[in-house]
Amino acid sequence: MPVLTSNYPAAQPGTPSLRPTPERVGALSEYTGAGVTIAIIDSGFYAHPDLRGRIRVHVDATTSDIVESQSVSKSPAYSWHGMMTSVICAGNGWRSGGKYRGIASGAELVLVKISSPKNEVKEVDIQRGLEWVLANHARYNIRIVNLSVGGDFVSYDSQHPLHLVIRTLTQKGVIVVAAAGNRPVNHLLPPASSAEAITVGGLDDNNTDDRREWRLYGHNSGLAYDGSDKPDLVAPARWIASPIMPSTPIAWEAFWIGPLLESSAKHPIRQLMESGSADKGLTKLFGQPYSPNLLSTLQARAYEHKLIDAYHQHVDGTSVATPIVTSVIAQMLEVNPKLTPAQVKAVLKQTAQVLEDAPSTRQGAGVLDAAAAVRMVRTGGF
Repeated sequence: MPVLTSNYPAAQPGTPSLRPTPERVGALSEYTGAGVTIAIIDSGFYAHPDLRGRIRVHVDATTSDIVESQSVSKSPAYSWHGMMTSVICAGNGWRSGGKYRGIASGAELVLVKISSPKNEVKEVDIQRGLEWVLANHARYNIRIVNLSVGGDFVSYDSQHPLHLVIRTLTQKGVIVVAAAGNRPVNHLLPPASSAEAITVGGLDDNNTDDRREWRLYGHNSGLAYDGSDKPDLVAPARWIASPIMPSTPIAWEAFWIGPLLESSAKHPIRQLMESGSADKGLTKLFGQPYSPNLLSTLQARAYEHKLIDAYHQHVDGTSVATPIVTSVIAQMLEVNPKLTPAQVKAVLKQTAQVLEDAPSTRQGAGVLDAAAAVRMVRTGGF
């Protein structure tokens, strides 16, 4: 049995499975979002191998002097968040042997970096990214925009710049998906307060398909600028597998600790230290040489970093739930590219499953049902 235990539900020695995203939402495996281009607007990105060959362009919109490039520029402080959202949405699972692939593993991506030169993400930065998409969506055939970012202040003004640009994108046939936010309060910030956007709240499914164990995540809820309730629906927002940013201290620790989450060797910790003896920083990293006390040190680090294995950790937030919904929309568009934003929203809400004992004002139409949504599109029942 593995020596260490991961700190996610049902993680017992000998029980390795954090459930992959397609399984959690019941996604149909025959659709991958092929032929669909998704723009992801985020603080920064990393060209993770799970995305290889499907990044159409990287757009550096950190200033008004916007630069398009085939290479992905890495911002050390802010690349992780965009790597997380893009891989959860559209990763092909290469690093995990196919286990932790995204639902839209065949979709193409346009990555729009919007963090400012001060490594901040403000409404003006989100606006700059959305304006670029508005000007270029036809050139890249962008059908969906993923916004796992939030604005500065509450606004019920229909003429707010973010509300305006999302409304225009929607009129052009581009579907905008926005994260509700991660505070259990009764208000939303733009872009989540856009009436036209599909606003996504969170579900804690406790890493199980037993609905009796499901609870709402602590997300924002409230009203859009037109008085309609938000979020529109909820999707898994906790215990979601995400890649660890390479070449970081966490990646270094995970490289050594990860095998202990799977190893059944008789003395794996001793073997770990011996195999790492050439790494001069290893002893300093763990603060002690091999001893029985090292086990508790390593276990604490596995918990601290939410490690699943040597290359993945689990993450949470509506930033996570949003790309899951985006990936299902890519499947829907693969089946029927002529779907309008209004039709997509209607199908998602009609097929969502109501979560018992949760107020409608916080769950919207209910929990995302990926298979039901795609089947409704396939049969034309909308």
